[in-house]
Amino acid sequence: MPTRSAAVLASGTANAAKLFVAALAFTSAYVGFSAYSNASSAPGPTPITLSAREVPITAPAEEVTTAAQAGKVTVNALVDGAAGCARSYVARSLLVSPDPDATVLYHWRLARWSSAGKTWRTYVVDYDGFAGAQRTVEWRPQISGNPGWYRIELSAEGAKTVKSDRFQVSC
Repeated sequence: MPTRSAAVLASGTANAAKLFVAALAFTSAYVGFSAYSNASSAPGPTPITLSAREVPITAPAEEVTTAAQAGKVTVNALVDGAAGCARSYVARSLLVSPDPDATVLYHWRLARWSSAGKTWRTYVVDYDGFAGAQRTVEWRPQISGNPGWYRIELSAEGAKTVKSDRFQVSC
């Protein structure tokens, strides 16, 4: 038979647990209400306007982008007017299919020059494809915080790999 002191201890523990749960519920309700009132007094969304322009890497900023050509990869830098540092690039080429009824699979490769290994090492790749006689293909790789020499390569199924001129990223 349980003693009277054990019964008092059990009921005291139960009361403490109930009090703890009630305190948690009150605190949660207070924090939720406080966050709700702060959120309703916050100003509305601010419109943001983003602008970028394409600038050929090897030409002055005034020149316009050249059209894509078969057997050649052209690379242009996207320069953000605010930052002034080119981090995104646009690579273009024209792929011509030997069989217009077949699918052409191709992939882009951004390669970075390794002065230690004296070789071009893969930085990032992208795969794609199309069906038809020809298509101007475009890729927009991004480079952030990794200065060095780069080039972009385009490989299509059953064709020779085409490489862009090398370009330097300084920021």
